[in-house]
Amino acid sequence: MMYKLAMSRVSDLLASFGKVIAPIERAEQVNFGAWSPEETLRLDVLKTVNSAKDAFFPQSEDIVHFKMEGKNIAIGMPEKPDEPFVLFGARACDMRALDVLDRVFLSEPADPGYAARRKNGTIVSIACARPAETCFCHAYGIDAAAPQGDVACWIDGDTLYWQPQSEKGQALTETAKPFLEECPDTAADAAKQAIREILDRLPLKDLTLDGWGGDVLMEKFNSEKWADLSRACLGCGACTFVCPTCQCYDIRDFDTGHGIQRYRCWDSCMYKDFTMMASGTPRPTQLERYRQRFMHKLVYFPANNDGMFSCVGCGRCVAKCPVSSHIVKVIKALGGDAK
Repeated sequence: MMYKLAMSRVSDLLASFGKVIAPIERAEQVNFGAWSPEETLRLDVLKTVNSAKDAFFPQSEDIVHFKMEGKNIAIGMPEKPDEPFVLFGARACDMRALDVLDRVFLSEPADPGYAARRKNGTIVSIACARPAETCFCHAYGIDAAAPQGDVACWIDGDTLYWQPQSEKGQALTETAKPFLEECPDTAADAAKQAIREILDRLPLKDLTLDGWGGDVLMEKFNSEKWADLSRACLGCGACTFVCPTCQCYDIRDFDTGHGIQRYRCWDSCMYKDFTMMASGTPRPTQLERYRQRFMHKLVYFPANNDGMFSCVGCGRCVAKCPVSSHIVKVIKALGGDAK
């Protein structure tokens, strides 16, 4: 069943959902954040600076607290994130990214914080009305015109089309019923067709993953091209922090003056002190760190996850890399040719 509502009523709809995380504008940047009627909702922005990943895998997260009193140690655990929420406005690439993260954080032993957020989150995705020149999600079999999610939406002019796709989506639709009007299942077909026509004209429409996958490890690893590809890399880590699938993190202790707070925070394999050991760093050169990032996306991860790549073609790194030394360049340079 498909429904529709006027775009002018979207804020009223969101206000009926309780806690909502959506694309909002702050300090001239659009990112997913806690929405309220006072915030500026920006569903017109194709891609937020960071992805929707933060709703399930936060940039920083408390793990445990310690407090010493003489020889006694008091241990405190943070509250479990069990508040229901709605993630509104995820794109098709962000939805595939959650499939990647699920394989990492829900594999046994499952990460408790991530698992709780996935359980309590209901996702409303929105099709990409205007795919950008940096988009290449099609290379991974993602259809930007038909996003996954508990509810899928399409924006066509002043109308938002709404289609539940799961039990969670059906439950949310019941809450939204006062704002929705039934319409034919074909109502969004024109919007879908328009999106696919744009996809067919994008500069990266012919990009393929030919020559990549879990069975080309040594050929790609030993390629002489890594030296040239990595030479311009600054090691800034921007690509990793905007990436919706990167899952590297560090665990640190902070002395609050009243005890020790142990927390988890995002980290980057592009940094020389990443996974630093007493004997030093396992990847001392920028070439090795650069190669590690892209080998993981295009070879290591699919080798261990039934062929699933750890990249979704969102194009955020393409847009943000200050020296244009991004994954598309790697795919083209080494695809089908490891020499």
